[in-house]
Formats: sequence, C-alpha cells, structure tokens
Amino acid sequence: MVLALAAGAILAGALPGQAKITGAIVTTDGGTLNVRTGPATDQKTAGTLAKGANPEVLCMVRGEEISGTVRTTATWLRIGKDRWISDAYVTWSPAQAVPWCSAASKAPTNAAVSTRGGELNIRAAANSTAGRQGTYPNGTGISVQCQVWGQEVDGTARKTGAWYRIGDKRFVSAAYIKWSAGEPWLPWCGQDPPSVPRGGTAGFISAHAPAAQASDRATGVPASVTIAQAILETGWGKGALAREDHNLFGMKCFGSPGDHAIGCRDYATFECSPTGGCFDMDATFRAYANVADSYRDHGDLLSNWSRYATAMDHADDAKRFAQEIHKAGYATDPEYSDKLIGIMDDYDLYRFD
Repeated sequence: MVLALAAGAILAGALPGQAKITGAIVTTDGGTLNVRTGPATDQKTAGTLAKGANPEVLCMVRGEEISGTVRTTATWLRIGKDRWISDAYVTWSPAQAVPWCSAASKAPTNAAVSTRGGELNIRAAANSTAGRQGTYPNGTGISVQCQVWGQEVDGTARKTGAWYRIGDKRFVSAAYIKWSAGEPWLPWCGQDPPSVPRGGTAGFISAHAPAAQASDRATGVPASVTIAQAILETGWGKGALAREDHNLFGMKCFGSPGDHAIGCRDYATFECSPTGGCFDMDATFRAYANVADSYRDHGDLLSNWSRYATAMDHADDAKRFAQEIHKAGYATDPEYSDKLIGIMDDYDLYRFD
C-alpha cells in the first residue's frame, strides 16, 4: 500500500524533476497493465507495462476507484508526463512513502508547518477549542491524509475553513500549512472516489433519474428540470466539479458548505454579467461526499429560498419552472432556460415528473 509522505522522507532537498521513488512492482494476473494519460479508465491509453515491471513513481493523486489484483483503491501513481497507473495493481518492496502531486504542476509536493516561528497546535477535531493533541514546531514536515471543513482560521498561509487530518483524531488548520510545489487536489475525508461517466447519454439519465424523482417527491422540484440541469451543468457528468466533488448543479459556497456539503473548493469557471459580457474567473463551489447529497442540496435550495418562490408556484409546468429559476438568477448564462428546455424536449425528460 502507498504511504503518504512523512516528515523528512525521500524528497527532502530534491528538486521535483529529480524526485523518483523506486520499489513499485506491477502485479497482474499475467496480462499487461494499461498506462493512462489521466487517473481514470476513460482516459487514453499511453502504453502498457508488463507483469513484474518496476516503474519509477513521482507522486500520487486520487482518481477512479479500481479493484485490482492487489487492492481496491482510488490512488493513482504518476510515472511520467501524462502517464498514470492505478495503485490497485502495484506491490511495493520495500514499502515507500509517496507524496501527493501538486494540483497545478503535477510535481511532488510536501506539506510543512508555517507559523513565523511559533508552534502549531494539533487538535482532536477541526476547531481551535478541541482538545490539544500535541504541537508541531515551525518548519516541520507533515503527512496529510485528507481534509475536512471546520472553523475558519486566518493564518500565515491563507484564510480558510479547511483542516488537514494527519492521524486518528489529529487535525491541523490548513491556514498554517504551506506546500513546496503548490497544494495538491486533496480528497475530503469520507468522500466517494471521483465518478467516471458510463453508458453515454442513456446511462447518465437512467443513473440519475431516481435521485431526481426522489427530490421531486420530497420538494416538488420537477425531476425533468433537475436532470436537465445536471446534464447541462456537468456536460453529461464529464465536468471536473461533478467528477471530483460530486457537485452536479454548480452550487457555490458563499462562505459556507451548508447542511449537505462537506467542504468548499475553488474552481475556474465562466460567468456572464446581466449587463453584458462574459469572463473567466475563480469561484468557490461546494464539495459533496456523494452524488445523492448533491441532489438533496439542490432540491432544498430551490424549494426553500424565497427567490425561487415564483418558480415553485409553477412546479407543475416544467418549462415555466425552468424559465422562472433563470429569471431568479440561478445562472448567469443568458440562454440557460432555453438550453434546459431543449434538453428536456430532446430526451423527453418530462416522463420522469
């Protein structure tokens, strides 16, 4: 099993381009292991590795969960530029500590305490009032397992509500942690692995219709509109926000993950102003433990916010409902409701209402 990077391990003093970890052994049932251009089986094949091959590993990311010959895991190993293999088919001799990959550069990145001199408290939960579990001196390298959302802290690295789990009931605020090559794309503790679309358009609709209908029954939000929104917002489940953080409806944080999400993460997005003009920007979106929580949050938002009251008055008319949530400001795209209605018509989504 791959171990997270511990303080002072392997990469200390090494340049990212020089950091290569040995000890990986490809372990299959006899066939070859596909090398992918990204950490999922829907990415292109970039070659193969024979059983017993010993690829040098640079770093790891969270990707599609794979049940392999060695283990079931969502960990993928970077073995070169645009070259990834699932750790589900890798044994290690000896066991090695593998760092996370930087989200920006894909280089190995190490976490270290940054406090301007003082010690950083380790807490039993993600807030400064939880029991103290010890301290880390400034500059200490740490091994991060996953992240949770907790008390917002304004620290030396940034202002954030994210906390890093470094062990059982051991957390440190991400506000005091700096990464050597940029922050990695860390999983949220307890989050389902990234999703990979299967079965084309029909597969997406059949997979998501039950959750949309459950929301319809619970909140009155038309299932046809909900499915169309999920299709449009995610590009049939292919968008990074849907794959990585199970956010199917572009739900933003606005300072809090709310009652159903487990955290907030920044994504690059494209927005349009009501006064004209569209532009690229970064925005903070909600991250969910699973797809079902995303549907729950979406239904609660539309049925409970006063700005969507007019839309709810027309919940028995899916087309009018789509137009009213657009008018109420659900999306900035000037053609948003027209696109929703087009999708509902093309795939006869009204049959799910």
